Amino acid sequence: MSLRALTFVVTLSLTPPTLLGQTAIPNTPAGNALRAWLDAYNGGDSTRVAAFLRTYQVDFPIRNSFNFRQMTGGFDLVSVEVSEPRHVEFFLRHHNTPAMIAYGMLDVAAGNPTSISGNAFPLGPNVPTEALRIDRATRVAVVGRAAALLDSFYYSPAIGKQLSDTLRARLARGAYDRYRNGPGLALRLNSDLAEIAHDTHLGIRYSVSTIPPKEPAGEAPPGDETNCGFKKVEQLDGNIGYLRFDSFEETALCGVTASAAMTFLAGTRALIIDLRENGGGHDIGAWIASYLFDRRTHLDDMWDRYANRTRQSWTQDSVPGRRFGGTKPVYVLTSAHTFSAAEAFAYDLQALKRATIVGATTAGGAHPASEGRLGDHFAISVPWGNSINPITGTNWEGVGVEPDVKVSADEALADVLKLIRDRTQ
Repeated sequence: MSLRALTFVVTLSLTPPTLLGQTAIPNTPAGNALRAWLDAYNGGDSTRVAAFLRTYQVDFPIRNSFNFRQMTGGFDLVSVEVSEPRHVEFFLRHHNTPAMIAYGMLDVAAGNPTSISGNAFPLGPNVPTEALRIDRATRVAVVGRAAALLDSFYYSPAIGKQLSDTLRARLARGAYDRYRNGPGLALRLNSDLAEIAHDTHLGIRYSVSTIPPKEPAGEAPPGDETNCGFKKVEQLDGNIGYLRFDSFEETALCGVTASAAMTFLAGTRALIIDLRENGGGHDIGAWIASYLFDRRTHLDDMWDRYANRTRQSWTQDSVPGRRFGGTKPVYVLTSAHTFSAAEAFAYDLQALKRATIVGATTAGGAHPASEGRLGDHFAISVPWGNSINPITGTNWEGVGVEPDVKVSADEALADVLKLIRDRTQ
């Protein structure tokens, strides 16, 4: 389970007393909300989930958590680690993979017991509580390093300074003193960052295993085992092309694979590009888009704070193999999981009126980011750039890409096939 899949934005209560190692769900506003969420999540029943969502006001990540019910099979509550009236922290165990442990928290808004938010970190198999403990020196080092990186590299200098100053001020007044384990501190810091920036690429992660100072040398390129993210390249009945790829890799590594896929589909009369499981990645979007236009086309701009310049992205003048061409219909399928570079691809084609977007609104992350190490077990993703579409003058940050044809993501492929048939009859 990915971190983003279970990231719930939170605001923490600072009520002081905590109860460690508690196994029952506490009879508190936070405990009652946790019980209600687990009951709805584990029930696997759309009626029960709908009743929960009618009762509680939740943010997008909690709502989105129900999309992963089939993956996890539900959760067992292993223990409650911290309990306060409006704040609870806990360990969860997957039903489908009982060895898999996650650490989570849930908060209830002051004065409104039905307004809840939360967060969870997947930790790995059978992680002991003792392995997660941290001391004051670690807290100071993690917060200080995060503040320095945000101040220096966050795409907006003003917001970066605000984030940095806030973390330092809260550290100085003891707001992080109560966090005695790594996941809890990371979740609290993510809450504080989200309170200011609301940036889906910004976040701190905790790793049970030691994070290396840099990536180990000699590893195989990412495309070797994953086929560069390309899952299906098919000619469907009626000479309709279908392309599903689940990640955007680097053009230098995966351009050949992309060119082979696009050349295979070049003779189809309509093309469906399925990005419903695509979480983004690198720069191959412009390369793939080059097969959808007959001439060089300006796709988007990227403001890079570190380089202090705007980079333009254009399609290629020439490409290996055959182009699909710039006149035949293209449909892009999206879901709430479609993120980052995958959203950029859909957004840019939509703005250029080159593709019809079909499915659900995407996740809403338009700021490319790089990861910085904060210590042996902590790292931060810092957005350094801002996408600016030359046609709309803006981007999809925080709002997602709105489909032209809005349908359930599960039904998007069937709907678009019907749409193609209806348009050609």
